[in-house]
Amino acid sequence: MTRLPTSTAPDGTRYRDLNGNGRLDPFEDPRLPAAERVEDLLGRLSLAERIGLLFHTVIESGEGGTLLDGPGAISKTGTREVVLGKHVTHFNVHALGTARVAARWQNALQELAEEAPHGIPVTISSDPRHGFSENAGASFAAGAFSQWPEPLGIAALRDVDDCRRYADAVRQEYRAVGIRAALHPTLDLASEPRWARQLHTFGQDPQVVAELGLAFLEGLQGEQLGEQSVACTAKHFPGGGPQADGEDAHFPYGREQVYPGGRFADHLWPFRDVLAAGTAAVMPYYGMPVGLELDGEAVPEVGFGYNRRIVTELLRDELGYDGVVLTDWELINDNHVGEQVLPARAWGVEHLDPLGRMQLLLEAGCDQFGGEECVELLAELVAVGRVDEARVDASARRLLLVKFQLGLFDDPYVDEDAAAASVGTDELRRAGHAAQAQSVTVLHDPEGLLPLADVERRVYVEGMDPEAASALGTVVDRVEDADLALVRIQAPFEPRSDLFLEAWFHQGSLDFPPGLPVRLARLARHCPLVVDVTLDRPAVLAPVLEVADAVVASFGSSGPALVEALQGAARGRLPFDLPRSMADVREHAPDRPGFEDPLLPCGHGLSAGVSPGVAAGSPRRPGAR
Repeated sequence: MTRLPTSTAPDGTRYRDLNGNGRLDPFEDPRLPAAERVEDLLGRLSLAERIGLLFHTVIESGEGGTLLDGPGAISKTGTREVVLGKHVTHFNVHALGTARVAARWQNALQELAEEAPHGIPVTISSDPRHGFSENAGASFAAGAFSQWPEPLGIAALRDVDDCRRYADAVRQEYRAVGIRAALHPTLDLASEPRWARQLHTFGQDPQVVAELGLAFLEGLQGEQLGEQSVACTAKHFPGGGPQADGEDAHFPYGREQVYPGGRFADHLWPFRDVLAAGTAAVMPYYGMPVGLELDGEAVPEVGFGYNRRIVTELLRDELGYDGVVLTDWELINDNHVGEQVLPARAWGVEHLDPLGRMQLLLEAGCDQFGGEECVELLAELVAVGRVDEARVDASARRLLLVKFQLGLFDDPYVDEDAAAASVGTDELRRAGHAAQAQSVTVLHDPEGLLPLADVERRVYVEGMDPEAASALGTVVDRVEDADLALVRIQAPFEPRSDLFLEAWFHQGSLDFPPGLPVRLARLARHCPLVVDVTLDRPAVLAPVLEVADAVVASFGSSGPALVEALQGAARGRLPFDLPRSMADVREHAPDRPGFEDPLLPCGHGLSAGVSPGVAAGSPRRPGAR
């Protein structure tokens, strides 16, 4: 592998001679408009190169920043084969090491791409990786990056400036290691309390989600896509929250999206501003609308990516979007990983073979196949006349434009030393830590126990590092010896592990096991009890509120950040309603944001130590904003 030297044209223009012909071609000319460069390059590319642009698959880095010779844990093909053999140039990266190693790997990948006939640079994308959640199908824990609350926690801050600062931190650290596309923000509404994907949303309120989504876009892309930008993918169009029975559309049992409340417009709302602001890409959801009518006509009951009524007629024609439409992952082929399988999410078109599925996705208006690298299928569709080359070119044109706008053709490389110095800096870590503490939300404190005063005390803890808890006092092993008990628990879920990815998704009932409140009550008999509940989904909290002296919610907070929150930093507000019971949840329309009579409403958040006497079942209702 070699890194191309910069060449100089007779007029002094410096450029990268990507096709190695010894002259400055228009697509290599940094002075020309991006659209003009696209047209020049598109006319030079072979069909195989154009086809490769339409695929966006998973990639993994090797040890020490090397390229993998063969398949990885999830990636299907060795890096050299998929880049040079299949001409794929868009990759969703999974696990990364240190910032230096990540930068080294991306540079090696870009050097490999230079060996292709026209040296098309690689675009590396990522699911969210600045929080706490580790889920190969949705997000990665922060690792070397600064760590912030999950997007639900950013929503709990209810501040567009905070969200913009968070997004700018993400942009800085992504760019430093060569990640130039974010497979977020997630603009879905958290309208179905059981749905597993709420953690990465901005909550249930359409206006809040719209405002924070736009702030996030501004933080990553800026006013327009450029060399300092990270391209955003707004998802999951036209809103992935209203899942039947709260089941997730990754899995066959969760394929249906339903709108019994008639609230489709609420779910579409957050996308409008982001589309107008120029998000680089949009991702339709897996879900299959059932019983949905738009303008008096039934919407076809096929997954949104397959749905021409949604992608072409609504997104492109009605909303005027002409950017990239990237499908969600693996709509065409089943995914086999080890002993497990995840069926292709071809909801409503399961009867079609992979060729038919690919053709239908293109006819619907999609540009790129997420999680797929089956370039031979598209080549076959073109060869037999089922897909025109002009249709391939239309998508290739959109995809190349983003690469040019990001400046990848002029310099796709990053500096290892700069990456090591700028990722996870003290400044960014402090900002993330502060957001973790401030996003903690006080739900229940009838006696004004919070904030915890700085006094000598003995503390009993569960679910938390004793070293972090020592900032509150001397940690003891027995609650009988304590002056305060602090317990951290996770919102309830039903473990599942049959299908690939299931084990990482928290689904099912929101009821705590019956033994939990009994055990908490026993602790509370000995000393005041503070309970923190990590809410990746709403929980039926009434049994906990009845026995604890104070209850707070967190959305991704370290132990030290929680301690600071309990000492007075907490200022969060609930990003969604908390239901009174699972009976209420089952009766609730999945597309309707919020309940008529919640236990605690969206926007609820007590000022620590200033709101005594608020009963668990009838809290004061703050304003919506």
